Amino acid sequence: MKIRFAPFLLAFALLWLAGCRASGPETPARTVAQFFNKYENRSGFKATDWNAGLATRFLLGRLGKLGGNSDLSQALTSIRSAKILSFTPTSNSAQKLVADGLDREVAGLLASERYKPLPVADTDPDIPNQLRYSVREQGDRITELVAVGGEKTTGSFVLMAISGSFTRAQVAELSKVLPNVATGGF
Repeated sequence: MKIRFAPFLLAFALLWLAGCRASGPETPARTVAQFFNKYENRSGFKATDWNAGLATRFLLGRLGKLGGNSDLSQALTSIRSAKILSFTPTSNSAQKLVADGLDREVAGLLASERYKPLPVADTDPDIPNQLRYSVREQGDRITELVAVGGEKTTGSFVLMAISGSFTRAQVAELSKVLPNVATGGF
């Protein structure tokens, strides 16, 4: 009787261990929020979370108007929140995380959450910190802009999620300044 019970017990233990592994830290995130939660406290990742109050949006609008571009100033005043997650690998295992998983994980969650890829007119493969954009729409307004990319020379990774209410023209203007934000040059 002990011999018959042993295979069952072994099978149960293997299934239980597989279940533990599937629910562990390497389970792919299913949403942008889950992705941030999964990685923001890990070593090497830097997360910035910003929520815009009315006074901040007013100030951003004033700053945008100084540049003379009304679509950019309107986009800045339409931002409700922004999250940025960056990662620069410093070890071989960290470089493997970037090479093997982060881009694919984000691509999978954007596809499953039905984000639409946004073509950018002036993409240049020689630019090391080129960002790829996806949007979530509600009617004729864009409610979320997600930018993903990194610098190929250092193997870094960045994910930005910007929530608000934007037109396509406003998102086009935001996409021009976001690479500077990603590299800290803004």
